[in-house]
Amino acid sequence: MTAPMRRVTSSAILNALPHAVLVLNGEDDIIAANDAAQAFFGASLSHLRKRPLSAFVPFGSPLLTLPSKVRQEEAGMVEYRVDLSSPRLGTGQIVDIHAIPLPEDPTIVVLTLDPPSMAEKIDRALTSRSAARSVSGLAAMLAHEIRNPLSGIRGAAQLIEPTLEEDDRALARLITAETDRIVKLVDRMEVFGDARPVQRAPVNIHDVLDHVERLARSGFARGIEIRKHYDPSLPPVHANRDQLVQVFLNLVKNAAEAVGATGGSITLTTAFRPGMRVAAPGSPHKVSLPLEFCVKDDGPGVPEDLVPHLFEPFVTTKTNGTGLGLALVAKIVGDHGGVIEIDSNAGTTVRVLMPAYQTGSTQGDAES
Repeated sequence: MTAPMRRVTSSAILNALPHAVLVLNGEDDIIAANDAAQAFFGASLSHLRKRPLSAFVPFGSPLLTLPSKVRQEEAGMVEYRVDLSSPRLGTGQIVDIHAIPLPEDPTIVVLTLDPPSMAEKIDRALTSRSAARSVSGLAAMLAHEIRNPLSGIRGAAQLIEPTLEEDDRALARLITAETDRIVKLVDRMEVFGDARPVQRAPVNIHDVLDHVERLARSGFARGIEIRKHYDPSLPPVHANRDQLVQVFLNLVKNAAEAVGATGGSITLTTAFRPGMRVAAPGSPHKVSLPLEFCVKDDGPGVPEDLVPHLFEPFVTTKTNGTGLGLALVAKIVGDHGGVIEIDSNAGTTVRVLMPAYQTGSTQGDAES
């Protein structure tokens, strides 16, 4: 005999929702809020109730005028990517807002506040992966077409240098130096054209991060505090060790440059996050990405409008940057079947999600 079903209330359903839900009366006073809304605004229901929405939302926010528009049109409306950041709510409070009039009483407006989903972040990361690969054909062509004339220019400058006056010799040496710089840039771009399968093996990520830390402390990050918060129970990552060193050396170098002027710190973290699955490159099957590695800095952060494009080739925040470092990082992580994303709220966090090594895996394995 089955147990009697417990009565499910509407408030229980609302409180089970992961998105913040607010109900406003005709004067835009809050008359109801679910648990997620109370957590979002950092206030209890008794504190929210009967107080105007303007008491909790930044002045001039589109959210404040949305309910009146909904009542006027008697139809639901949506505002995408509204920034509700404030001293009360904190930074990075970007949400999509859905406003719907209650059919029984159109003066009552129901608001839902939806933060960007993980699916949206993963989609952005996969787009960055594709952008990094799209430059591979261009890189191969440039490497072939540019090297020959550059060699000729460099050779000519070296030949004429001894025949010139001292002032003109400096110009010849400048030509040689700039030619070498362009060759190095072409060499970096050529890496994008490497379509060979990644040779992977079980790699201890903590050994990789400790190696990167030693390199950083002895060079570009000398004098910068580097903190480590590792999960010692983490299984090996299925990866190419040398390429992982390249990835995290690049990320730590960027973090060091971000905090260098302010004397901030860099934090390296590792964690196990089960449940994340994405399609692997060239495969219809989804791969679990339970390993999370983060490089965090407390520098000034990255402009919000630039964050979605940071992994695209030739996009950079540096005055003298080439914009290829993070694009190469995105390619390497993508070739491993992983995902990389950036959050830039109160500093910058670069998050890398990678597959764990599974006993018996032989695809692309090699000694690391």
